[in-house]
Amino acid sequence: MKKIISGTELQEKILESIEILCGTVKETLGPKGNNVLINHSNFSPFITNDGVTIAKNIESEDETISAILEIIKESSIKTNDIVGDGTTTTLVLLESIYKQSLKYINKGEKRILLKKELDKTLEIILKELQKLKRKATQFNLKNIAYISSGDENLGNLAYNVIKKVKRKEAINIKESNEDKTFVNYFKGYTCNTTLASPYFLKNNNTLNYKDSYILLMNTSLTNIEYISFILNDILKNKHNLIIIANNFDEVLTEELVSLTLTEKISICLLKIEDYGTHIYKILKDIELITNAQIIEQENSITSKNLGIVNNIEITNEKIKIDFNNSEKTNKYLRALKKEAKETTDDLDKEFLEKRIAMFSKGTAEINLGAPTKTECQEKRMRLEDALCALSASNNGILPGSGISLLQISNSLNTNTNASKIWKEVLKTPFEQITKNTGLNSQEILKEIEKNNFELIYNINDDTYENITNTKVIDPLSVVMQALINATSIAGMLITTTSLIINEYKNNLSNEKEYNNW
Repeated sequence: MKKIISGTELQEKILESIEILCGTVKETLGPKGNNVLINHSNFSPFITNDGVTIAKNIESEDETISAILEIIKESSIKTNDIVGDGTTTTLVLLESIYKQSLKYINKGEKRILLKKELDKTLEIILKELQKLKRKATQFNLKNIAYISSGDENLGNLAYNVIKKVKRKEAINIKESNEDKTFVNYFKGYTCNTTLASPYFLKNNNTLNYKDSYILLMNTSLTNIEYISFILNDILKNKHNLIIIANNFDEVLTEELVSLTLTEKISICLLKIEDYGTHIYKILKDIELITNAQIIEQENSITSKNLGIVNNIEITNEKIKIDFNNSEKTNKYLRALKKEAKETTDDLDKEFLEKRIAMFSKGTAEINLGAPTKTECQEKRMRLEDALCALSASNNGILPGSGISLLQISNSLNTNTNASKIWKEVLKTPFEQITKNTGLNSQEILKEIEKNNFELIYNINDDTYENITNTKVIDPLSVVMQALINATSIAGMLITTTSLIINEYKNNLSNEKEYNNW
């Protein structure tokens, strides 16, 4: 059975949903925003101020509100997917756009026309933001990392790692079992793998092979006869052998484990841990750096297919291969960069960027430590925010704390209802940030306006700074994505007048209970 909710009832439900989600998340905005404790059914409770994480964990038993919540969450999730920061600002803007728009809708403004006007005015705002942007200096980047993480040590850590490896996709964050935080840098190729059997490690955590044969297979290996000539050679010459394939026959694996444990040779069977075409692309990368030839059919293996690995480190989770750059790898790198520019899929782009890093500046693994697991999880989210903000800063920066939006609000021509709405909406991030610190936003705003927006208030240092050398910075792309995604979802909610929901779930549940009884 279906139920239709419309009119004033739906409007109230949307407002209630916005208050539940945006009202909770906005309390975390700014350097002195609050934290939220999340009790997740599948994990230990944890504390965070990360907007998108909080949003994802907000639910309701009311089916109507639950449906609306999922729509609102999309704005924050989309911002996070594209730039990795600005998720709380997105929800603050969304709430304001919807509430301000209702004032005019309730006076008779046509919903569709208002949405079109809001979109048109947004284009003007985005162009004005582009005019305010400037290139990030080293000083700016350090402060962006500090502001995004809310912690000087985490900010410095993020800045130093990004400075060295250049790409956030090249950085892996691992929660350490120790209180200490440290970074491991690796110049070479690394990918996630699993061993066909843990016995290949010979009771070690790590294997280090030098000058080993490597066989790459884009198929499964099922019969030991297909590699018997290779086994004879390595037994005779005491070489090591690494085989990477899609899968391995169980009997074959046992035979090779036995051979490894009884003979003074080392054989290792590995599977790449990834999905779809990514596996084949990883094989192609390894093929390039080892001069191997990928096997498509196991019955066609020859000695020409073997490559050589100068130095490889193997654990139960990954492999790391040392290699030297050459004209061949540089040409391959240029092709990867071109592909990354042309791809539109976010996951593929991230995968490409990681591979590009391995063929250029290398990768980093941050082992993040803290006294407790709860604190470590919270620090990880702050660190991820800082890394994303630094990455987003490549497209330019703006004065932060909502000052850029305030400046545009101050100069906006209010010749339409949409521009009147935007004039109020653009003030909300600044107002929320100051509210979360307990400061008087109007007093600060008066001082800023008196100085023609040449001053900005630094909440952390409790002082006014000149806008040209301020520490308070936002990445342009973060601010723009927050505006775009907030407007998109708010516009959808503005133009929605009916909601259809299913009511058969409880009936089915009761019927099942009755039958069981």
